[in-house]
Amino acid sequence: MLAEGIAPTADCTLGFMVPARGARGMVVRLDATLNAITAAHPYPEPLIRLLAEALTLTALVGATMRLNDGQVTVQASAKGGVVDLLACDWRAGELRGHIKFDSQAAVQEGMSLPELFGKGYLAITVDQAASDERWQGIVPLEGRSLAVALEGWFGQSEQLPTLMRIGVAGSAATGWLAGGLIVQHLARAEIGGERLDAGEQHPDWEHVAALAATITPEELTDADLAAEKLLWRLFHEETVRVVPGPTPVKGCRCSAAHLKDVLMRFPEAERIDMRDDKGLIAVDCQFCSRVFAISA
Repeated sequence: MLAEGIAPTADCTLGFMVPARGARGMVVRLDATLNAITAAHPYPEPLIRLLAEALTLTALVGATMRLNDGQVTVQASAKGGVVDLLACDWRAGELRGHIKFDSQAAVQEGMSLPELFGKGYLAITVDQAASDERWQGIVPLEGRSLAVALEGWFGQSEQLPTLMRIGVAGSAATGWLAGGLIVQHLARAEIGGERLDAGEQHPDWEHVAALAATITPEELTDADLAAEKLLWRLFHEETVRVVPGPTPVKGCRCSAAHLKDVLMRFPEAERIDMRDDKGLIAVDCQFCSRVFAISA
């Protein structure tokens, strides 16, 4: 059983298991990291909430990987809506993301995914460095939130019963805070039971899911409620094992050296067309809103 009295933290990830119930999960909080990422562009508040949700989803999946064991990318491509592109990625605790959108379009709170994106899809890609393997899932942009869309995909396409909850709170004036919870049912074969696709309604999973579903957006975004104390509220009658994960930080990987290396892969004839009057190539990074003048 988890102990109370844990000091609260801001940006954090905390993995956990409920071994007697065959469940595992992750809690994520984004505070300073979220505000640093969203400050790169003048997003309307509804799009800040959308980006915060996507960043939290990315961190929830990414933090389950072993440190330095690859990268998780979440990307939505769409046409006919306010948002043309949403991209986030996680690598070894470094998180980044941005949204490309129609600045002339009207954006309102409570818009559904089809209203925001029009027609499109959400792709989640996991590149595992240790095994040099890539795993990708494609999720229709349907429903009221990215979390709902991804939760359904895990259950239907991966036969992995999953519960996801995300909360976003704040404003441009006060700053933003996002919190997320993911709980999944371990494959029954991992613990000597029946095949997972035959055990989706297993009583242990129903019990854990019912408890986890009681969490509220207010609890997820309560800066004074530590992640361990949050888990204690949910599962105080269970034995829970926790494993602190990496602390999320803003981690845009753009640099003049990296961009020059990329540009040098282009034929010289193409680089000539890219150069300005001073012989430099201007490259802007959408993730951090910086412009680099590269001599290549």
